[in-house]
Amino acid sequence: MNDLDTAWRRSPAGEMCWLSDGGPVGVPVVPLLADHPCVALPLAYLSVVDSLLNRAAFCLTTAAGPDEPTLVAVGRIQVRLDLDGSEFGGDLVEQEVRKHPPTRLRAGSLMARRENWWWMSRAVVSLVDVDRVHHIPARTRPSDALLVREVDADVSVDVVTAADWSCEAGGEVELWLRDGRDPDGVGEAAFVFGHHASPDYERWERWSRSGTLDGQTLSVTGADGGPDPDPRPFGLFERLRNHRQVERACRAGISAAERRLVR
Repeated sequence: MNDLDTAWRRSPAGEMCWLSDGGPVGVPVVPLLADHPCVALPLAYLSVVDSLLNRAAFCLTTAAGPDEPTLVAVGRIQVRLDLDGSEFGGDLVEQEVRKHPPTRLRAGSLMARRENWWWMSRAVVSLVDVDRVHHIPARTRPSDALLVREVDADVSVDVVTAADWSCEAGGEVELWLRDGRDPDGVGEAAFVFGHHASPDYERWERWSRSGTLDGQTLSVTGADGGPDPDPRPFGLFERLRNHRQVERACRAGISAAERRLVR
């Protein structure tokens, strides 16, 4: 097992970033390892899966331990729809159960997996060929985020921060790379995002700013949320409502995927 595989399997959370036809994209993920580093997205994310092309960057949110690296690996991906959960239902679900409390509740036993069958259907995205791996600074402040953009015809990921993320569409925000370099934007499309979870991970919320980057100025065309370093856990009724919303979204994704198979 190489350093990337070891770090990816040990890390509790990560990100997958890519260049879609509509611009740069990034989502938080649970790092898993089969033959290659991979993620298994519930089919509530089917529209996200549809925007994947053939390359992506896998990023570690935090180092898995004090001596572990914080890495970005870029390369060719392979996407497989696992509608019956047979691929996810082996070692992958056991890995996710250990890292992700909602999966522990929904798929921590065979009975739970039968009851929550909609949580077992996944899109498995594997990083099958790694072209480059590089270190990135650790994100140690709530204002730290990932900057996703196209550089040299490929997806590029950097860690950035800002004094104030409150700007909405039509505003501007100054970005600083955490490694001390200048972003050197040339008017390219850019997507900046971060995410924070409650201790039980029932709330795992992404915030983002999108727009164009000139120098270190991001001209914002889209804004969603903002940094929240300490999301509170759901109350009982909020938890039940969230569970039903997730179930409906997963069932809708599964139905859409099944309709494609019968065309």
